[in-house]
Amino acid sequence: MSAVREPGLRELRARLEPRGFKPSRRWGQNFLVDAALLARIADEAGIGPDETVLEIGPGSGFLTRELLRRAARVLACEIDPLLCAWLRDTLGSDARFELLEGDALAGKHALAPALVERLRAAAAWRLVANLPYSAASPLLVLLSRFDPPPRGISALVQAEVAERLVAPAGAAARGPLSVRLQAEWEVVPGRRLAPGAFWPAPEVDSQVVRLVPRGPRLSAAQRERLDACVDRLFQQRRKTIRSALRGWDRLPQAERQLAELGLGPQIRPEMLSEKDFMDISARLGPARGTTEDRAPTAGPDAG
Repeated sequence: MSAVREPGLRELRARLEPRGFKPSRRWGQNFLVDAALLARIADEAGIGPDETVLEIGPGSGFLTRELLRRAARVLACEIDPLLCAWLRDTLGSDARFELLEGDALAGKHALAPALVERLRAAAAWRLVANLPYSAASPLLVLLSRFDPPPRGISALVQAEVAERLVAPAGAAARGPLSVRLQAEWEVVPGRRLAPGAFWPAPEVDSQVVRLVPRGPRLSAAQRERLDACVDRLFQQRRKTIRSALRGWDRLPQAERQLAELGLGPQIRPEMLSEKDFMDISARLGPARGTTEDRAPTAGPDAG
């Protein structure tokens, strides 16, 4: 095993700031610099010694070094060219480290082809990352649904996103992101981190969330129906189910079937469990105005 250099924040800044580097808000560059927290996050991720760990946005590489101590290999995807040069210099001597330079996303609804190729070749993998705030929602949906699936996900996200991810039926924060993830994963809230743990300090708290597989994975057809149902019912947030389905030519039939499921037309979408959404999508299919064959709206505006 090759030795890995152990540079700190001072060396990072001394190396990059003369080249004009400034952490980008657009790219969500807030680096976790607390060594004890980094080690705890890596420990709590449950990394197996045979696993490939995917890290989106490794940035400084401080978390990456902790992952390399626990995983068989680390596949990192970094968009910033200056940080890529830093990562190659400080981690490139370790043969278990692979760096993909570029955006992990190919638009809002697809992963980058190079990342898809690497993940399909991985025998066992999981995501452990301090995710860029602006890309966290689409990345979590796409990666959680990837085939082969991750063994688990441990992600540091904006606290508001974490609140949506874990929101149960009836919670004000519940929305499309909650339902899509909870349909196939148990979402477990982890430690909350104050802005002072990062450089530069963000304006909001962050929180770790862990996704643990639950039950059989949905089929592609089930996901398409679920996504159509979620989009339709949440398109007018806080409206009743009946209001959301208004204008659908099968509305009377829909109301009868909702009643058979024990769901009155005055109930609001955020009150529904993921099982309720699955039952509704299985019985009703897509309402007029939705399309089953498009990718789900999973961006920051869809939570």
